[in-house]
Amino acid sequence: MLKKFLNHEKGITGLETAIILIAFVVVAAVFAYTALSAGLFSTQKSQEAVYSGLREAQSTLELRGGVIAVADSTGSSGNISQLKLVVASVLGGDPVDFTEPTDANNDGIADLDSENVVVINYQDQSQTADDICWTISKLGNSDADDLLEDYERFEITIGGDSGLGDLMDALTTPLSVKTEFNIEILPPGGATLNIERTTPAWIDDIVNLR
Repeated sequence: MLKKFLNHEKGITGLETAIILIAFVVVAAVFAYTALSAGLFSTQKSQEAVYSGLREAQSTLELRGGVIAVADSTGSSGNISQLKLVVASVLGGDPVDFTEPTDANNDGIADLDSENVVVINYQDQSQTADDICWTISKLGNSDADDLLEDYERFEITIGGDSGLGDLMDALTTPLSVKTEFNIEILPPGGATLNIERTTPAWIDDIVNLR
């Protein structure tokens, strides 16, 4: 009976045990590599998203000096035809393309097929005007191209010049006395440069809106 019982007993050899252990180690290594790779990929994507958000939130333009208003008519009921301001690139920022807008019908608003990538909008308590016309004058040591780069300064004339429609053409109601308004300068990348000013109770030919 004992001999019969022992004939049906099966055991596991050392070689079989080693094969099983190796299989477990290989499976665990593959799983660990997959999890680690997924974690690194996720971390890289998160880092890219953070840097992209920082680039969008970081301003690329800054205002240098005051905002100069040029009058169309003066006095206690005078109107503003142009706004002049100087902008510079934030150090370390990407160059900004200031290709000027076109205005074939002289309405003070950029044409639909205009090639400008910097957009300037106007708002006050009674109206908005999007993509209004502007021109640039290069100051100091600025080079010949329309790219605003480090250490360069451009004077922007909002309302156009040299045959373009002016600010009065772009607005339904002319910018007059005691009016709070906001100018948005939207570069193709980076944060919007917002400029808020209020016109005085008396408008001279040239007014510095500090």
